[in-house]
Amino acid sequence: MPISPALKVFAWLSFLAEVVIIGTGGAVRLTGSGLGCSEWPLCTPDSLVPTAAMGIHGIIEFGNRTMTGLVGILALAVLLLALHAAGGRRSLLPAVLFAVGGIVLAVGAYVAFTAAGASGAVPMSVVLLVAAIAGAVHSLIITPVRRDLLTLAWIVLVGVMAQAVVGGSAVLTGLNPFVVGFHYASSLALVCVTAAFLVRMSAVTGPRELAVPRGYAILVHITSLVLALTIAFGVLTTANGPHSGDEYVQRDGFDASVLAHVHSWPGYALAVLALVIAGVAWARDLPTRAWSGAFVGALAIQIFVGIWQANTALPPFLVGVHMVLASLTAAAYVVVVLRLKRPAAHR
Repeated sequence: MPISPALKVFAWLSFLAEVVIIGTGGAVRLTGSGLGCSEWPLCTPDSLVPTAAMGIHGIIEFGNRTMTGLVGILALAVLLLALHAAGGRRSLLPAVLFAVGGIVLAVGAYVAFTAAGASGAVPMSVVLLVAAIAGAVHSLIITPVRRDLLTLAWIVLVGVMAQAVVGGSAVLTGLNPFVVGFHYASSLALVCVTAAFLVRMSAVTGPRELAVPRGYAILVHITSLVLALTIAFGVLTTANGPHSGDEYVQRDGFDASVLAHVHSWPGYALAVLALVIAGVAWARDLPTRAWSGAFVGALAIQIFVGIWQANTALPPFLVGVHMVLASLTAAAYVVVVLRLKRPAAHR
């Protein structure tokens, strides 16, 4: 399957946009603008955009919603270009038909529920998601070429659509910390998926085989679990910290100071494992050498920023940097994992 220059450009733009939206989402929370728009999908009951009375908080929140639209457009562009490259019109046209049909049905659901006096936002979102998932399944069935790339592209598009719903749920639930935390974790996961797309886009197709010693591969996968645990405790810590997203939303669940220490334990274990992985890779000249080194570097900066923010009363800027760095660190590790295998040698 030939990879067009346009697909490469949009794939990189999609990855960068997923990183940027973590920063804009963090800005919403760290400036207390989480309820800058009181409604969803509208900003106010009567307006799609913020009004002058909503001030800077409305602008910041609406800016993040606008960024979501850009992320979705880029994800759609990547998917359409990948479909065209993999199957031409035979793959592209059905996906477009599913999209148009989904939009028509979603608008119909919105109008019907609104006319009945209920909120049409949720039914509209559900219809769109179902149409996207159905389109993804059909697309993967009829397109046998580069299903790895198509699967990743569909995950990003459906994920962005689902993220919009989760973001709306965060507003409608008054910034429930678990919903807000899940919103961030999902955004981080999408950064990892777009990073995986970039790696697989340039990979040789066909069967693959292990390119490193089996014990080393097992260690890398164990480290993946430690990384996930570190991120999970980080999200839980922030969810109960001082930056709730709105000055009137108070956290009364777990003790954030205790969670900060708990978060650091897997973090330090992760640092040790990262050094071992990089050390072995460089000593044995493994294909993970370069990216394991990049992972160690990103993790070292992340730990430094984490300690700095913890000792300076969690200034919003440092917390935001910590959030973005977490996504970049996880993305670097995704590349390490994908470097564990190589195209199988013909025997």
